[in-house]
Amino acid sequence: MAARTLESRFERMTVNDDGEHLKTKVTATTTQVSHSSSRPNLYKVALQTQTANAALTLPSQAGQRKAGQPSSPTRKPLPTAASRASSEEVSQLERKAATLIEQPTIKNFHLGMFEIGRPLGKGKFGRVYLARERTSGFICALKVLHKSELSQGRVEKQVRREIEIQSNLRHPNILQLFGHFHDSKRVFLILEFAAQGELYKHLRRENRFPEWKASQYIAQMASALRYLHRKHVIHRDIKPENILVGIHGEIKISDFGWSVHAPNSRRETMCGTLDYLPPEMIKPGSSDNSYNEKVDLWSLGVLTYEFLVGEAPFEDTPVMTHRRIARADMTIPSFVSPEARDLIKRLLVLDPEKRIPLEQVQTHPWILKHCAKNSAHTKAH
Repeated sequence: MAARTLESRFERMTVNDDGEHLKTKVTATTTQVSHSSSRPNLYKVALQTQTANAALTLPSQAGQRKAGQPSSPTRKPLPTAASRASSEEVSQLERKAATLIEQPTIKNFHLGMFEIGRPLGKGKFGRVYLARERTSGFICALKVLHKSELSQGRVEKQVRREIEIQSNLRHPNILQLFGHFHDSKRVFLILEFAAQGELYKHLRRENRFPEWKASQYIAQMASALRYLHRKHVIHRDIKPENILVGIHGEIKISDFGWSVHAPNSRRETMCGTLDYLPPEMIKPGSSDNSYNEKVDLWSLGVLTYEFLVGEAPFEDTPVMTHRRIARADMTIPSFVSPEARDLIKRLLVLDPEKRIPLEQVQTHPWILKHCAKNSAHTKAH
């Protein structure tokens, strides 16, 4: 598969952690790129490259619309490349992509390897830029974190954990981390480029998603979370701000700063976003204030509600939000379908052990109603 071969380009490279020798090269490159007239065009190249190199359907996208179903302005299915390309076109694209990705001779990552494009987003500790690896033309996103800010915020461990966890994940609905490097002042993460940006912005623009779209997003989330949990990874911070959208409308879970690899499955750390915190993480002074991967099921329920309603179910003042979460006190509007209402209620259950498991989420009537042809694929992931 072309996309996998492209990814392997980065997987085979080793990361150089001794960034000191990069100082002069980094300064020169940054100056050169910032004045480059080609910088604004990199976004267009990124879209073209992603379209050309994504000739095959992702497993989680296959069959997300019924065969031959016509598009309509009100219900536009998430497009897949397979629906647009014949097998002959696919093989041509694969051959074309293969010519771009010969085994690299460069052994270490450094900033001089990349052309830097426009900013894609800004976080608390740095920025994310569109970037292109010079030799191969490989399009990616470069997350730049400032060491001084990481130190001030006391989040160095969080960043190390994010790198360690995300670099070992391979799933079509999880943003891939290809590698990392650093210089004396900054840490650079080489990430998969999600062309359609933050899901949060899509949700704010649309106010709330139609049920067919929300259902397909939740099916992809369930697939990705099931993969994470099988690898003993708890995300702990599922929310629209931490989900990106790929070139074909597929979602990508990102931001693994709060994730944890927990083989023993029990944690006691308070983390995440208030509106999405499950009851087992907010019980004050409780002797059994521990939790497992089922915190992500609660967050999935909150996410489903927010997709369909446009706001989180327990949104209130901080004190009232805590109280409402502790009682699972929510009102589901009447415009939400009975099937969706049932799934939300089966996810937002106070007892973690009674929440609907992910494999049953994937085969829930609400999911099957909008992703009927996708049921076999979601089960496989």
